[in-house]
Amino acid sequence: MHLHRFLILAAIVLFLASCSSKQKVSLLIHHAKIYTVDDNFSTAEAMVITEGKIIATGSNDDIQKNYEGKETIDAKGNTIFPGFIDAHCHFTGYATDMWKCSLFGTTSFEEVVNKITAYSKRAPMQWIYGRGWDQNDWAVKEFPDKKIFDSLFPDRPVFIKRVDGHAALLNQKALDIAGITTATKIPGGEVEIKNGKLTGILVDNAMHFAEKKVPLLNDTLAKKYFNDAQQLCFAAGLTGVHDCGITEQTVELVKEAQKNGGLKMKIFALLADDTSYYERWIKSGPLKTERLHVGGFKFYADGALGSRGACLLKDYADKAGWKGFLLSDTSHFIKAANMLANSALQMCTHAIGDSGNRALLQIYSAVLKGKNDRRWRIEHAQVVAPNDIHYFADFNIIPSVQPTHATSDMYWAADRLGKERIKNAYAYKQLLQTNGWMPLGTDFPVEDINPLKTFLAAVARQDSKGFPAAGFQMDNVLGRKETIYGMTLWAAKAAFEEKEKGSLVAGKAADFIMLDKDLMQSAKEDILKTTVLGTWVNGEQVYGKK
Repeated sequence: MHLHRFLILAAIVLFLASCSSKQKVSLLIHHAKIYTVDDNFSTAEAMVITEGKIIATGSNDDIQKNYEGKETIDAKGNTIFPGFIDAHCHFTGYATDMWKCSLFGTTSFEEVVNKITAYSKRAPMQWIYGRGWDQNDWAVKEFPDKKIFDSLFPDRPVFIKRVDGHAALLNQKALDIAGITTATKIPGGEVEIKNGKLTGILVDNAMHFAEKKVPLLNDTLAKKYFNDAQQLCFAAGLTGVHDCGITEQTVELVKEAQKNGGLKMKIFALLADDTSYYERWIKSGPLKTERLHVGGFKFYADGALGSRGACLLKDYADKAGWKGFLLSDTSHFIKAANMLANSALQMCTHAIGDSGNRALLQIYSAVLKGKNDRRWRIEHAQVVAPNDIHYFADFNIIPSVQPTHATSDMYWAADRLGKERIKNAYAYKQLLQTNGWMPLGTDFPVEDINPLKTFLAAVARQDSKGFPAAGFQMDNVLGRKETIYGMTLWAAKAAFEEKEKGSLVAGKAADFIMLDKDLMQSAKEDILKTTVLGTWVNGEQVYGKK
């Protein structure tokens, strides 16, 4: 009997000893399928986290044997990826656009008019502001005219921006406030005139000139919208964004919003091309806090293909005598590139047309001079002449692309470019091969915020309707592994942050998401049916049931 009691006591002592030998951690997740997205794209079953960092990943047995979690989650076989990072978007712009009338998905100008009319009754200011129309989605695919808004709102300014953010329709009241007449000439912009009269359409710099007259939101409301926008991002599985082209004032607003844990979104920001910023930021270098990293400047070489502002080497196929235009003289980009070459800041330039891409690739190459690790980026790189592709590889220039641009534009892009030139557009596989890695984004709010649409567009070259059935220009499809890298580790790398985030390995930030489907295995028809079950930033659950 005494022996029996002794054995029981010994077993208890051994059990307690084994428990006490376990390393205590904040969070232990087990029975998951974890894609670490490390260099080998390895998988694990369990993961442990402490103080916002990943401590280890491994098998269920090993992790549960060696660690004890203050909080434990049974993932029940669900899939975990690193949090998605949108490598090109307009997060703060998306947030502060929330007071405006959404015109995304409208199928006619009549629908636009109806939405604006309804919105005018609740608009928070005198200006009536809308965003998101696209004439390419209408039966009549021509730019609209201001006449109806002149009659409906003779005493209130109307400003409605196209989906790409490169053109807008204004009524006469708004044009008068902006001081725009038929005699107005704005470099890098177009004031559309038909039959000697203003149509109300302004393209690129002409639009920006007029937009300066629209009153800004107050700071308190702007910060509220930042929080609203981040909740939409977290629900979509985004834990980080690259916010392209923001002002110093917006940087300060983000810093304030992030104080005391309010705004938890991790933001890599590129400053707007404001010449008054250059000397100050080149002297100080990048700004970096735990959740904010200002790492470079965003420039615009040209406009968008949909509004025919993209700068092409030859005429538009559907507009003889028109090639688009650069938004600034090449001397401006040359000066900026030479200044930034002597700093730790990145130069990242929007370039859509083959002429715009060529101009910036040549400017970059003259400054970078050869192989380097500066990670200067061409944003979009939509139409690149075949004999210009080599610049990306020769000078380690990073193509930063948005797969849903291809599936949004494919309905009409051939009309703009013609049958031969379209073959050199949206060439993502070819661009990936230039450096072996490539960040992916959405460009929201130009496109939908949903990164699952990015994944589908990359791996199937289809839109959310499943069109086209055989995929669009499938010779430039990306593999699933490449796409996940582009949405995680390579997006982090594009901001010099690959040692801190982007993969689930020991020592990195515990930014991750749990999905109810395995994107590496799902049928393409099921990709957009995937649900984000939870989102964690620095080990803290910021979305999903707890």
